[in-house]
Amino acid sequence: MKKDSTLTVGIDIGDRYSKICVVDEEDGEIVVVEETKIRTNKTAVNRYFALREPMVVAMEVGTHSTWMSRLISKLGHEVIVANARKLQFIFANEHKNDDVDAEMLARVARLDRKLLFPIEHRPEADSVAMAFVRSRDALIRTRTSLVTHVRGVIKSNGERLPTCAAARFHKLADLLPMALRDALGPVMESIEALNERIRELDQRIAQVAKESYPETEILRQVHGVGPITALTFILVIADPERFSRNRKVGAYVGLAPKSDQSGESNPQLSISKTGNPYLRRLLVQASHHIMGPFGYDSDLRRHGLKIAERGGKRAKKRAVVAVARKLSVLLIALLKTGEEYEPLRRANKSEQEAA
Repeated sequence: MKKDSTLTVGIDIGDRYSKICVVDEEDGEIVVVEETKIRTNKTAVNRYFALREPMVVAMEVGTHSTWMSRLISKLGHEVIVANARKLQFIFANEHKNDDVDAEMLARVARLDRKLLFPIEHRPEADSVAMAFVRSRDALIRTRTSLVTHVRGVIKSNGERLPTCAAARFHKLADLLPMALRDALGPVMESIEALNERIRELDQRIAQVAKESYPETEILRQVHGVGPITALTFILVIADPERFSRNRKVGAYVGLAPKSDQSGESNPQLSISKTGNPYLRRLLVQASHHIMGPFGYDSDLRRHGLKIAERGGKRAKKRAVVAVARKLSVLLIALLKTGEEYEPLRRANKSEQEAA
């Protein structure tokens, strides 16, 4: 290997082993100078990269990319974490294997790193905060699955339980059919235990938001945005200033329509659903609340109701998505400016202009 050159490394990360391909340039051509395999653990990664001259290291985003990119960066190397969704030229390879993927990452990073659509992992403190949010989501989904199971079993026996919120479902244990109590009783107890764990995480998330992310209070001015939505938005967006226009955040969270324009054809497509799916779900839930019976009068609510009133097969669904998209734009604007939220700012401005 030439000591006076900057080598480029591609890592195809596996759960147990990771393939490494090192490339350099000779006579204007990119050539492979080393291929090897290491264990996917901190000891092996440290041993391989610690004593080497600074290199450019490319890897795909994944389960292990967070800790691996941090460790390799601390060892003095430049790390590029590639957006796996954008690497179709790798996934579509007819001869796809770990060796080929590692070499392809190295070659593309050497040629033009922008083709990898690099992403940045959030800081470690933010990762810990996000772990609370994701743990709560995992418990919510588990509870939903158990509630669905209980209702399904009872329906299959010709009976039904009353409708109620999932947080109160365990209180229906006394209404279980006698023949099914031994089978479903333990499930109801698990649901009750999950409710308690979820309440504990709710309190912890609110505490983390208040103590470490005071800017969540700015976002919580919007009725329907609680500490979980506010904290998740801040953690996912990271730096709001990276959006040159506030409207771009709608596309970033996957709430903007896909485009497939060709000539005179410009069909209306569904939203892209790119970006963080959990944040998108939270924004949609907040939108439902804003448009629901307990929502406060606001520009957001009026905008959604106006779309819903147009009628049509999917008018209400389109309205909810439209409000969620506008909500994301509003939240990033509040983050940038720190202004006091005015629910009817647009409506009041229109009235003043009309007067």
